[in-house]
Amino acid sequence: KMGKTLQGVSVALKQGQVTPTELCQRCLSLIKKTKFLNAYITVSEEVALKQAEEAEKRYKKGHSLGDLDGIPIAVKDNFSTSGIETTCASNMLKGYVPPYNATVVQKLLDQGALLMGKTNLDEFAMGSGSTDGIFGPVKNPWSYSKQYREKRKQNSHSENEDSNWLITGGSSGGSAAAVSAFTCFAALGSDTGGSTRNPAAHCGVVGLKPSYGLVSRHGLIPLVNSMDVPGILTRCVDDAATVLGILAGHDSKDSTTIQDPVRPFTLPSLTDVSKLCIGIPKEYLTPELSSEVHSLWSKAANLFESEGAKVIEVSLPHTSYSIVCYHVLCTSEVASNMARFDGLEYGHRCDSNVSTEAMYAATRREGFNDVVRGRILSGNFFLLKENYENYFVKAQKVRRLIANDFVNVFNSGVDVLLTPTTLSEAVPYTEFIKEDNRTRSAQDDIFTQAVNMAGLPAVSVPMALSTQGLPIGLQFIGRAFCDQQLLTVAKWFEKQVQFPVIQLQELMDDCSSVFENEKLASVSLK
Repeated sequence: KMGKTLQGVSVALKQGQVTPTELCQRCLSLIKKTKFLNAYITVSEEVALKQAEEAEKRYKKGHSLGDLDGIPIAVKDNFSTSGIETTCASNMLKGYVPPYNATVVQKLLDQGALLMGKTNLDEFAMGSGSTDGIFGPVKNPWSYSKQYREKRKQNSHSENEDSNWLITGGSSGGSAAAVSAFTCFAALGSDTGGSTRNPAAHCGVVGLKPSYGLVSRHGLIPLVNSMDVPGILTRCVDDAATVLGILAGHDSKDSTTIQDPVRPFTLPSLTDVSKLCIGIPKEYLTPELSSEVHSLWSKAANLFESEGAKVIEVSLPHTSYSIVCYHVLCTSEVASNMARFDGLEYGHRCDSNVSTEAMYAATRREGFNDVVRGRILSGNFFLLKENYENYFVKAQKVRRLIANDFVNVFNSGVDVLLTPTTLSEAVPYTEFIKEDNRTRSAQDDIFTQAVNMAGLPAVSVPMALSTQGLPIGLQFIGRAFCDQQLLTVAKWFEKQVQFPVIQLQELMDDCSSVFENEKLASVSLK
């Protein structure tokens, strides 16, 4: 198994079983083979190979920088990367090259990580499918897995595979697909209402949304300042903890980061869960929840109970208001944040020179898609002087009630909450685009967005494959800044369920040579 996880490959690098350059070339080769997934917007091949060369020198001297040295990673294209185009999958920023790195990117590079490229997303991270960016939709690697294809044959579906590919979920779908397809060992996403956890669930990977304030947002192009958090996507819980340990900490460039978090985030192996209390929020049993997700959720609760944990039903009474509350707050902050894209200082500028006003309007009309423009319009409506008290202020009060629901549950002795991450498994693209973006986001983020409003840590862990052969993830929610406890529970759960490795051999048949020459063939492509 050593070739599959970040920790495993880190050991292989330290023992000299593989060099950083070989690892980098292997991932670049896989990125090319899986290009049709559209997971990457930019592949930074030269940068990565140069970083690999530096890492190699360090390993030869026995001076490795740590667990991330020489490890391929990917970064969502709404994080600023110095000298590398950062587009937010929008015409507004096409061709924009930032002069600095986001703090989280810098921290990864300082540890010797290899930046493979920038990953695809919904435009400005607004969406839950990774289908709405200007570079086109991301395809879920599980669409091409042996597990899904065999189930489709059994259910005698027409082999019209090309039109039946599945979405990755969003908005960090490129990062989730990149990790799922083995093109990197960890990826950064962002999470404003579920944008890291949702695609993680659909792509069978681990998606962590850290506590608000634990990880710097500096250089993450803002969507909703009060809810955005950089997210982490990996193939196992331990790897997410490793990356969090590197990213967590105060940043003078982000005043919302807390002074000194508990580090590092190495996870103890939990053997006894009998002291744990797991809460099951009764409001999360919604009519839209698919029966399959529901039954796995119950099964997970029973698993904890059978191992001695206390499992209790809890109430988060204001859950039903969270969608409308989130919509008001999210669009209001978006409207404010998007005002900076005026065609003057960076990004797209239209050709019109009739007047400054006309230039602003035309620039924004050409630069933003319908979804972004729609949210700007909604937000500005809620912020109008005559509406401010009735909408924005009221939503802030409801947000406080939602946050207090969680505080009350955790104060009653509950350690972590166990919920679904998504309503169902990944759906085919053709199904997904029948609904408009706003309806979809409201439905898809129903279990995830309250966590952002409350600033809590949460992680989606893949549990099992559906009857269709597709991944289903469950979400664990922890107390604020108890990210380590949350991940420790998630790690125990991961070990119990033994989620299967994606089998992509059809996809990889023509590239078996990449994995031939030595022990890293253990990427379970068997």
